[in-house]
Amino acid sequence: MELAANEFRSSVTDIELIARVVAGDAAAERELYETYVDRIFRLTFRLAGDDELASDFTQATFIRAFEKIGSFRGESSLSTWLHSIGVSVALNGLRKTKRIKNREAPMEEGLTVGAMPVEAEPDLKERLARAIDSLSDKYRTVFVMHDVEGYTHDEISGTLNIPIGTSKSHLFQARSKLRVALADFAPEWLS
Repeated sequence: MELAANEFRSSVTDIELIARVVAGDAAAERELYETYVDRIFRLTFRLAGDDELASDFTQATFIRAFEKIGSFRGESSLSTWLHSIGVSVALNGLRKTKRIKNREAPMEEGLTVGAMPVEAEPDLKERLARAIDSLSDKYRTVFVMHDVEGYTHDEISGTLNIPIGTSKSHLFQARSKLRVALADFAPEWLS
């Protein structure tokens, strides 16, 4: 019950914030940006694997959001709408720069963005990063959003404009492919 009340307060606050942004209130624009910039940056960094690209994609996300804010219909939460723009900007940007398979930053560098680093065996980290990189875009995106960033399937569904069942299926497939790719580490995990 408390979660629903918090969600309602958040959506009311978002509606008020959007109205102020549409009216041209610079303080509201700054508030919207500061509220969501860290999460958008983490998302784009996880997808791009590069600090500079993630910064560019984050900036492009907010530019596009401010251009389109008047067309926000409220069918999803503001955060879901922004994340949808962020994913679209990042994936399109990666396609344009053809850097999807040539990530410059190891996956574990993303662990230090906004969180305490998690220690794991160096070879496992490297193999996991390569295995994640080898996933198709659709599987990697859902895996990163759900298992790395903590998005729910409902949020992923709204962000990527796919059914919740498709999000769950993509996550299942991604985990299965990673399990196969890392199968030789299984004895270590079981002991």
